[in-house]
Amino acid sequence: MQKLPSLNALRAFDCAVRHMSFQKAAEELFVTPSALSYQIRQLEEHLDLKLFDRLNRAVRLTVEGELLAPGIRDGFIEFENALRQLNRRQTDNVLVISAGPAFTAKWLAPRLYRFMLRHPEIDARISANLKVVDMQRDDIDVSIRFGMGEYEGCESTLLFEEYVTPMCSPQVAGGETPLKHPSDLGKHTLIHDDTHLGVFDLADWKKWLEMAGAPEVDPKRSGLHFNIADHALDAAVAGAGVVLGRWILAQNDVEAGRLVTPFDLKIKADFSFFAVVLNNRVQDKNIRAFCTWLQDEIDGNIDIIGAGPAV
Repeated sequence: MQKLPSLNALRAFDCAVRHMSFQKAAEELFVTPSALSYQIRQLEEHLDLKLFDRLNRAVRLTVEGELLAPGIRDGFIEFENALRQLNRRQTDNVLVISAGPAFTAKWLAPRLYRFMLRHPEIDARISANLKVVDMQRDDIDVSIRFGMGEYEGCESTLLFEEYVTPMCSPQVAGGETPLKHPSDLGKHTLIHDDTHLGVFDLADWKKWLEMAGAPEVDPKRSGLHFNIADHALDAAVAGAGVVLGRWILAQNDVEAGRLVTPFDLKIKADFSFFAVVLNNRVQDKNIRAFCTWLQDEIDGNIDIIGAGPAV
């Protein structure tokens, strides 16, 4: 069996591949460029292969380097994952929860104190991000995702289906031009939540107005557009207009009377909220505790669809 190269030489190679620059790789590893170059030469001598073509102001992988690079990268990723798992076993009270910023701000954060009261031994940490995280690489225990519920290597549990309906402040609903019929929306500023609600994105103002019997109202006229859902809801709370708001995210504002829903018609979005856990982590005690609390919170809370017809 061939003796493995030194870890320092492999790390130098991996870093140089990621940056495609000996200078930048040396800066990341806190060594001089000449020291990094020496480590890579050691690796090339050990393998008896040329891994980089040294150009005037750049480097380029050889065919052999391109073959080697993915395996080295995967190896370091697995090594880092193993260390994180080991660290997690030593600090098994930590629970990392990933969720979108809007869901975190409007639904999860206001309720999370109840989980902490139930499980004071668990150190719950929220990672709010719009990107779809890699749960293994990013060391996420539970991810709350808005989508179709199909995630490779994971178990998904449906939490909520999402609906949209017009929402506004009580002052806007009952002001000088009260909202009594859907056609009255033509006299108000329409607030657009431009977040992605599904594969076909049919849960929009145009669709709602058609289904409500007010196709004459032009949803494309000037209005306010937001690409983060809670910002759109906050604008409606402030009296800026009427938003086609997401019901799950608006629950707290509706309960508190900051928002009202002047019409009964709700349209179901294609996407729903799911709790997502890696298949090999389903029985983790902290994850089970959080998922149980999450379901109890949902079951013991308000009707998630509300009164009136849903489509």
